Amino acid sequence: MKVHELHSQITRQGLSPLYLVIGEEPYFRDQALAILRLADREGNSPELSGESSVNDFSQMFHVDVVYGDETDASDILAISEEASFFSLRRLLIVKWADKLSARDGEGLIPYFQAPNETTTLVFAAAKLDGRTKWVQELKKRATLVECAPLFENQRAGWVTQRARELGLQLEDSALDVLKDQVAEGLYGTAGELEKLVAFMPEGHHVRAQEVETVRGKPPGISVFDWSEAVARGDHGRALDIVAKNLETGEAPLRMLGAFLWQMRRIWKTKALMKEGTDAGQAARQAGIPPFRSREFVQQVQLWKESHLRRAWELFAQADSALKGGRASRPKLILDDLVIQLCQATKPGPVKQAHAGRTPSPPVEKAR
Repeated sequence: MKVHELHSQITRQGLSPLYLVIGEEPYFRDQALAILRLADREGNSPELSGESSVNDFSQMFHVDVVYGDETDASDILAISEEASFFSLRRLLIVKWADKLSARDGEGLIPYFQAPNETTTLVFAAAKLDGRTKWVQELKKRATLVECAPLFENQRAGWVTQRARELGLQLEDSALDVLKDQVAEGLYGTAGELEKLVAFMPEGHHVRAQEVETVRGKPPGISVFDWSEAVARGDHGRALDIVAKNLETGEAPLRMLGAFLWQMRRIWKTKALMKEGTDAGQAARQAGIPPFRSREFVQQVQLWKESHLRRAWELFAQADSALKGGRASRPKLILDDLVIQLCQATKPGPVKQAHAGRTPSPPVEKAR
């Protein structure tokens, strides 16, 4: 089931003795765990806000939380089989369940087959190895809550619904910006929506400009500005953007990922335009908000395919350096990347660091 179905499932059928909360979207995993934490003794799930829910919660469950890299099968079994003297049920949450060893996992199989009815045992993880026996048995016996990231065609609906819950009215331009951000994870977008609640006057419609304002970064240090500076060979501007991002606390690998994501959108738009797609439509298919499509297309036209191939190679080198022996010098790595990218976009032959053809990145299709 999906997270939004969990509340009604508990209301109809009561709590299950085993749950598996799995998927790569941490926002959904945490939401599922919150619902389970607040499930009451009759098998109903109260609302996730309000003082009464918090007070009731103290009488509902005796709650334990352990982590897969700090516990083993004997600890999990001891807690699961222990009677609670302070509440009707015990809730045991095993976070980072993927860190459990195969040996410890197999030690839990008999419990999966005959769980303690007064305990709700929950395993939570982004991924689990489905080839292992204990995971196969857990999936067979547990109530499965799927927490996968949203597909592209689901993002606008989620943003709209969450905005409505917070009392925000989004204009199309604001929705376009926010749904684009969902690709990086729901927590970031949820945080932006909550900041908008505090920033916007009551009843005012939110535009793209307000979304950009509450992000809190000084003008001119976005990934959009960075890609334009690189495309124009303006290494001074591009280096300044890197420096400002690092100064504001951005993680180097996250910055690299954002830059790479922008390059993928440029490449995808260029490929669509080459196939005959209208420039504006191609930009929209690449996920560019309408209010920025014209500016973005101008960027795309500055990039040649040979430049993009070279950029892809340079990104791979920078990624390896940031994860390897030079990781302690992130600014040097990113500055070197910027300088080489700016050199690659200058007129003239493009030099390749390695012999052979650099493979094209996969062009993502809209789902």
